[in-house]
Amino acid sequence: MTHLLAFVVFLFLWSGAAAAQTLPHVHMVATGGTISNRDGGRLTAEDLAKSMPGLDHQVRLTHEQFANVASSQLTLDQWLGLARRVNDLFAADRALAGVVVTSGTDTLEETAFFLHLTVKDVRPVVVVGSMRNPSTIGYEGAANLMDAVRVAAAPDARDKGVLVVLNDEINSARDVTKTDALRLQTFDSGPYGQLGIADNDRIVFFRQITQRHTSRSEFDVSSIKDLPRVDVIMTYQGAPGDLIKAAVDSGARGIVLATAGAGATSGTQADGLNYAAEKGVFIVTSTRTGSGRIAPPDTTRPPSDNPTLQRRREFTVAAEDHAPLKARVLLMLALTRSSELADIQRIFSEY
Repeated sequence: MTHLLAFVVFLFLWSGAAAAQTLPHVHMVATGGTISNRDGGRLTAEDLAKSMPGLDHQVRLTHEQFANVASSQLTLDQWLGLARRVNDLFAADRALAGVVVTSGTDTLEETAFFLHLTVKDVRPVVVVGSMRNPSTIGYEGAANLMDAVRVAAAPDARDKGVLVVLNDEINSARDVTKTDALRLQTFDSGPYGQLGIADNDRIVFFRQITQRHTSRSEFDVSSIKDLPRVDVIMTYQGAPGDLIKAAVDSGARGIVLATAGAGATSGTQADGLNYAAEKGVFIVTSTRTGSGRIAPPDTTRPPSDNPTLQRRREFTVAAEDHAPLKARVLLMLALTRSSELADIQRIFSEY
């Protein structure tokens, strides 16, 4: 009888271990943010992993603590380190289904887009956060995290670039923007719409990202020590050009101008842009409107008779449909690859 009982226990443990091995493996990299910001101390990666009851029947989750700060406190050096860490995780484990990165929501869209351009694998990376902290009634962090892990484990999530999951919605890191300071439905992809949804029964995708990203990206951060400084300047009525000059004199290698409408400047900004071009600083024209595309200039047009205007043309890049914050991220990475106008414009048109 004793031997029989021991054999039954062995079979039970063996079957449980075998089942665990067949579950998709997802690794969580925690960086902090509101999702962790509990009164009296931040939740750790281990705490977050324990907040999802029943997950162990769906996914084998491992985790690590990369940082535990507000997203606005993440540095560019940490961006580089985070991208390298995700790439290392994929390289070390070919069986790894996907990676989840927890983040604060304030700058989540920037971090997610940086990973979208620098992670070199088709397997999904899902960035997730919450709008309410763990000490607040209605905290949605655990539900968002559960959805993110399920998306990271879903075979259909492969080759869609970096994804952002909150409020049951799946958005592309390329398109998504935080649109409300407080509401749960804050992350939105504008006229392009969400990529899919995380429903209770399954993960559903509706569309694909056609621009270059992740495994097809040309950006390699494995040996980059520092990202070049790029500043964002907004156009508004009577805007002074000396802000652009100050950014250039402070070491900016690129300026993203959030223009009015489809490219209009104001005040003395033209003087600042001329100054930037004379110093060899690239200028990316984007729009502050929230959507819309700024088309590249016609390359067949003749050079200007005005040498100052012609010099500015030689350093001006159209952002295409990239919002100013995303244009900044892309320009930083583009400047690590090239200092040629045509090549940088190509990058903005392909990504």
